[in-house]
Amino acid sequence: MEGGRTVIADYGMGNLRSVQKALAYVGGEAVVSGEAEDVRRADRVILPGVGAFGDAKRRLAETGLEAALREAAASGKPMLGICLGMQLLFEASEEFGRHEGLGVFDGTVARLPDGGGRLKIPHMGWNRVEAVGECPILAGLDGADFYFVHSFAVASSRCAAGLTEYGTTFVSVARRGNVFATQFHPEKSGEAGLALYRNWLAVG
Repeated sequence: MEGGRTVIADYGMGNLRSVQKALAYVGGEAVVSGEAEDVRRADRVILPGVGAFGDAKRRLAETGLEAALREAAASGKPMLGICLGMQLLFEASEEFGRHEGLGVFDGTVARLPDGGGRLKIPHMGWNRVEAVGECPILAGLDGADFYFVHSFAVASSRCAAGLTEYGTTFVSVARRGNVFATQFHPEKSGEAGLALYRNWLAVG
């Protein structure tokens, strides 16, 4: 298995199979598991997600995955959060009340402004990602377009590695050490998304 054993964390709120298929396409076979011990034993971890932040955080706690993900992030092993999975890695979210996140990245998830009704929320479709400094998973992809579907985002963070403009500027890629995250869906982003997965698998 390229890059070691990859586990996609299954807490019942993610597009798991499409992520698994995209990784397989670029040579990075992964297993889907909801077992905390599988996450602990993994060499690489992906935290996907679609849905509400509060529900997701509750399921992570109920399954024991929350503790395992915190340990994985602290261990230095490569991790990748996707969409809601990215948001869960921040300190908190204001989606339907205030909820504590995993606290790997600094920043708070908040609803995207609609520009006084001028912009459609959720933000859905292709948009450009501009790199902030050097980020391994964005190698060769600065300025590339990726596919987004979200109503909430982080406006600013010291961990910002990529920014996107949709009425306002928000963090579309975050990084802290070997923990990376994307607000967009690489598995729905064509060649650019596949290149990002290849870059992530090459992170040591």
